[in-house]
Amino acid sequence: MGGRRTSHTLAEKIIADHLTDAGDDARSRREVWPGELVGVAVDVVLANDITAPIAIGEFGRLGADKVFDRDRIVLVADHFVPNKDIKSAEQCRTMREFARAQGLPNYYDVGRMGIEHVLLPEQGLVVSGDVVVGADSHTCTYGALGAFATGMGSTDIAVAMATGETWMKVPETIRIVYHSQLRPWVGGKDLILFTIGKLGVSGALYKAIEFAGETIEGLSMAGRLTMANMAIEAGAKVGLFTPDEKTRAYVVSRARRPCRYYEPDPGAGYGEVLEIDAGEVELQVSLPYSPDNARSVSDVGDVPIDQVVIGSCTNGRLEDLRVAAEVLRGRQVHPDVRCIVIPGSQKVYLDALREGLVEVFVEAGAVVSTPTCGPCLGGHMGVLAAGERAVSTTNRNFRGRMGHEESEVYLSGPAVAASSAVKGRITGPQGVLL
Repeated sequence: MGGRRTSHTLAEKIIADHLTDAGDDARSRREVWPGELVGVAVDVVLANDITAPIAIGEFGRLGADKVFDRDRIVLVADHFVPNKDIKSAEQCRTMREFARAQGLPNYYDVGRMGIEHVLLPEQGLVVSGDVVVGADSHTCTYGALGAFATGMGSTDIAVAMATGETWMKVPETIRIVYHSQLRPWVGGKDLILFTIGKLGVSGALYKAIEFAGETIEGLSMAGRLTMANMAIEAGAKVGLFTPDEKTRAYVVSRARRPCRYYEPDPGAGYGEVLEIDAGEVELQVSLPYSPDNARSVSDVGDVPIDQVVIGSCTNGRLEDLRVAAEVLRGRQVHPDVRCIVIPGSQKVYLDALREGLVEVFVEAGAVVSTPTCGPCLGGHMGVLAAGERAVSTTNRNFRGRMGHEESEVYLSGPAVAASSAVKGRITGPQGVLL
């Protein structure tokens, strides 16, 4: 199926090394091909306070008594916490009670938690070479570490929690090669918004994306995590980076278990190869109501705004907060704008506090929140009213995503978000820095 080549993509190699079908021919030859349906052993299973209660209910209906490995299950309360209402409190209680009953060491509640896709890499719970399944579409974030990480439905997660296995179709791979040095202020968020603008929201549907090229080699781990996070916004099953010295330094300092480093073979078969001159990419903004509606900030026009959100699993890392603080330092949030800053984890919050970044935000007139997904999904901590506009470093701007269906969300990186908060309308740093 799929040809007779002997060279394989990064996705194919990771999947092949996790095959569970002992009698299968693919298992014996340690090879898989795009389109094959295969059984795969999982290294980490993830769920949050929205999806875990559903998975826990299905887990019980399976008749399962214990999870396959309590050290490999990670449950994070991050979407509606601190609890915004009775229903969210009950959801968290369901997850909390399950974690206690199963003796799960990797249960993260208020005070310990962070936004899941910031928390897991930070805490070394996911490492290079893993297969990770999560009941959250942005599980693909961990592809930045060279892990095959993908989102699944809660029923599939229940089975994975019980058996340590799942099944999947081997995806075809698109390889995207980025060349040249980035312009000032341009980062991973701008690269991925630009790329999604080229591919479209279904341009990589059920495919793997391999990010490569000298631009990527120069990109920080935070930038790579941002890009992998938004691979799903082009429809991809996973967005992968080949581990390099930066990856190893990041992972080894945190890893709780051994890593496996994979790289694509020379001559691997790709469904498509795209070349992008990253030096030509300007600061990006995705206009309502789709992430692929991307354009340069200089082409957005005069758009006044009501709110700015800086944070989320896409841009809530310390590096992102540093960028925002560089713009906001010594300046004031526009009086017509609400600026909400959300560190991605307790560690990020503490590091930002120690660096003086929190002081910068508060003195500028922004509010700094405990880690939460809250406003990203229109849950709490920044819901929009009808007609309001927000610039947000989150990852989706579908109609009604952050509140009323007649509100608008403009996606950007932290430089544009912070600059827009000062100006009161969408702009880049050149619009506020003297």
